[in-house]
Amino acid sequence: MLNKNLKFTGDIQDNGFFALGRQVTIEYYECGAAAFLDVDRVENALLKAAKDSGATIISSSFHQFEPQGVSGVVVIAESHFTIHAWPEHDYAAVDIFTCGDNINLEAAIESMKSSFESENVVISSDQNRGIISRPIAQQKIGQALKNSNSHPISWKKEYEHKNPWGVLSSIDLYDSDPDIIRDAGKIKRFVHELCDKIDMKRFGDCQVVHFGEDERVEGFSMTQLIETSLISAHFANADNTVYLDVFSCKFYDPREVAEFAIAFFKGRHYKMQIALRQ
Repeated sequence: MLNKNLKFTGDIQDNGFFALGRQVTIEYYECGAAAFLDVDRVENALLKAAKDSGATIISSSFHQFEPQGVSGVVVIAESHFTIHAWPEHDYAAVDIFTCGDNINLEAAIESMKSSFESENVVISSDQNRGIISRPIAQQKIGQALKNSNSHPISWKKEYEHKNPWGVLSSIDLYDSDPDIIRDAGKIKRFVHELCDKIDMKRFGDCQVVHFGEDERVEGFSMTQLIETSLISAHFANADNTVYLDVFSCKFYDPREVAEFAIAFFKGRHYKMQIALRQ
């Protein structure tokens, strides 16, 4: 699905304006599970999109973050394509800026939709940049930011704003080290170190029990009461996946938990869902 939620700064021709460039921001949701795990795949996707649009490619530079995530830019003669991808949310934010009328934006957007296997594409803005030929009303930057329709990007700020009862993060770790997830002692050590890292006080002993007569679900399950609620997990032997949940009425950073967990269990990548419980 392509949702064209377009925003224009004004009718250029009717008002005698002239724009130096056009900037389109695109949100790619529900992308393929492996779409953003390999930096070369992401780079090739943007290069293909630029080529399909008719742009003149000058250079490209991409970086893979640890434990996961990709950012990159394709420089074109007409300006640039940029991306930042969040594999844990199957999501990517793309920016296309062009100062030429010969770029086929529809072709570029559809090309990346196919490459990313995206089920939901939203054009979140379409702006004319650098409008000249008439004086443009000036606005103080601070006032412009104050009036902008923005959303918080810090979970702590969102927590403080909504004042929920608690935070729940569900983290799925894929291709974890089989020797670690099959070792009850190491699982307990993970829980102890995690509680220290996010400043949670353990209440009682960590319970680690082997379950599952069915091979598909066989593996250890873990529970650890904490003073502010509960940490739990299941470790699936069949595919070496860890299903970890942390629920607390005291704030913690979900990404800090995910990145500590993937490092401890030596996973290949992770998915994360977060809920503020009212």
